[in-house]
Amino acid sequence: MTDLAFLDARRSVPSRQLGEPAPDDATLRRLIEAALRVPDHGKLVPFRIRILRGEAKLAFGRKLAKIAEEANPDLSEAKREKERHRYDHAPLVLVVSAKIDDESKVPEIEQTLAAGCVAYNLLLGAQALGYGAQWLTGWAAYDRDVAKLLGMKKSEHVVGFIHVGTPAMEAPERDRPSYDDVASVWEP
Repeated sequence: MTDLAFLDARRSVPSRQLGEPAPDDATLRRLIEAALRVPDHGKLVPFRIRILRGEAKLAFGRKLAKIAEEANPDLSEAKREKERHRYDHAPLVLVVSAKIDDESKVPEIEQTLAAGCVAYNLLLGAQALGYGAQWLTGWAAYDRDVAKLLGMKKSEHVVGFIHVGTPAMEAPERDRPSYDDVASVWEP
């Protein structure tokens, strides 16, 4: 496998541009099974995936909007409206979390990176299956009330919300860093 064109074509499709259909149950199972093939030092399985779709996804979005409004009563009406409709677009949202084992000799950062690799594999896998996806975080990824809403214990935190669906339009390319911007040869 030497063709890197698939990676060259990777794009995030804005969640507002994602609609039905989403992967069916069998396809979603296969996507998740493939996404779990990540480096996992110590075989800790330091990641979890919560599946949000249908009415449950919409209810989750409403609860998030309420948390945002209660935390910030001065939120502008435009921002309130954005919060209220954040989960209305993509038909499927996969909440990827890191479940940290504090007693393991594997550093927390490596456990979190393993969960991040699962999230990225979900993006790549969705694209490989012909769907669009976007990895979002925002305030909700770092809010303990949101973590509690999702049933997370203290040792678990959101890595990202992966919005998945069928793109309504082709995702635009954006400027990317060049090789020369990021790569250097180390010399002693």
